Amino acid sequence: MISKAASNTVVLVSRATLAVLIFDGFLCGILSVLFLPAYLGSVPMPVSAVLAGIANVMLLFAARKVADQPLSIASPLIGWCVAVLVCMFGGPGGDVLLLADWRTALLLVGGLVPPGILLFGWRLKAITAQHEPPQPGAHSRSSPGSVAR
Repeated sequence: MISKAASNTVVLVSRATLAVLIFDGFLCGILSVLFLPAYLGSVPMPVSAVLAGIANVMLLFAARKVADQPLSIASPLIGWCVAVLVCMFGGPGGDVLLLADWRTALLLVGGLVPPGILLFGWRLKAITAQHEPPQPGAHSRSSPGSVAR
């Protein structure tokens, strides 16, 4: 049996790990916005949109190891969204990090759709596991003297 102090330590480490994952999601959002206007020669190459989706999926897998609640598992993705939203606002001199073009849309789709599908699949599996019908051949709980008709 685990002592109360050890249990409190596990909860504290889990929360600290989740806080680091949220910060990582925020940092991933900032970096994906900053590397979005990258060029390969004269061709725009928004590779950060693909990397943001991969990083967000990996952050969700890590968050699932330390959290049980769906909102806690999705919190690194929420951190990424907050960072991208902050970058959408203009600065004090009117400068803008995200322009209204196809690369910004690609960043949003690439950064949100893969982790969104993953979260949807996990949630769907959790819901269907709760309402799973009884297996065929499983015996019902009846008293030993009752007879099935």
